[in-house]
Amino acid sequence: MGCKMFLIKLKRASCLLLLLLPLVHVSATTPEPCELDDEDFRCVCNFSEPQPDWSEAFQCVSAVEVEIRAGGLNLEPFLKRVDADADLRQYADTVKALRVRRLTVGAAQVPAQLLVVALRVLAYSRLKELTLEDLKITGTMPPLPLEATGLALSSLRLRNVSWATGRSWLAELQQWLKPGLKVLSIAQAHSPAFSCEQVRAFPALTSLDLSDNPGLGERGLIAALCPHKFPAIQNLALRNTGMETPTGVCAALAAAGVQPHSLDLSHNSLRATVNPSAPRCMWSSALNSLNLSFAGLEQVPKGLPAKLRVLDLSCNRLNRAPQPDELPEVDNLTLDGNPFLVPGTALPHEGSMNSGVVPACARSTLSVGVSGTLVLLQGARGFA
Repeated sequence: MGCKMFLIKLKRASCLLLLLLPLVHVSATTPEPCELDDEDFRCVCNFSEPQPDWSEAFQCVSAVEVEIRAGGLNLEPFLKRVDADADLRQYADTVKALRVRRLTVGAAQVPAQLLVVALRVLAYSRLKELTLEDLKITGTMPPLPLEATGLALSSLRLRNVSWATGRSWLAELQQWLKPGLKVLSIAQAHSPAFSCEQVRAFPALTSLDLSDNPGLGERGLIAALCPHKFPAIQNLALRNTGMETPTGVCAALAAAGVQPHSLDLSHNSLRATVNPSAPRCMWSSALNSLNLSFAGLEQVPKGLPAKLRVLDLSCNRLNRAPQPDELPEVDNLTLDGNPFLVPGTALPHEGSMNSGVVPACARSTLSVGVSGTLVLLQGARGFA
């Protein structure tokens, strides 16, 4: 009798999981919409047909890592199948028995109400990493019901996700998360500035990645960091975010009360000089690692921290070795890929983006894209 009841609940829970399936996009050459590897570890679904067979995704129930893409479909018809007020606690044990720990969904138009139902289902799972990509969220998210529990994620990554609610989207999403989130990545945001008065603090967040938001800029950085809402930040990535000088970033961090241990400013077009009228900024003593690679620098920029453990100036346009008085006190300095280290490399000249960049760095730029996304994806596997 107990076994029969478990099978009934598993079937019902599988139906609930269908709510999560319609959220993504893949290669048209894939013969089947879903593929599960031989170890039952990773399952990828790409529903690109106009009328996909969503039941194909049931084979992903046994997988630890699941990726589902819906080919840009509008998922509003699923609202007719959803009871938004249903009590999901009866399925809690069954959903918790699922192996899924990492979930990626994307390439779809998703009503906010449908997203909320999916989050309510996932809240009973053991999911730790959630990635949302290429989604258009329509409508507003309802408040968290009293009986609902938040999603206990350690990592949340968003790329090219638009929200109908504009700047308040982070506050609305945050109410559905437990406060233990450690990693937050927001790329290609349609609104990188948040409604800070509505956002609660992220007490456990140690890694914040705002890369690939080229319109952010140093002024926008203050608004995006929401002063005193990220008290535990250790790693801050700002690749390809329109930053102009290390000094400007320093001022923005000071205004927001953020004191990272590691700061990544690579893949920005940085200026080496600072505005003489700008007030001097004192870097936090907590900062010990600074990445200024792929920044187009022809000389060591002014206004760097006085002391660092790691300074990365690789793949810039330095045509001579930096003088000691140009550098901070640093334990580990990286200068690889600069023209002065490669005999015969042409010096940079005005109007040429590739001039002065050694071949190894040119290949590296192509391999990792604008901001080093490949490195991020490889590093994501380190989270349990």
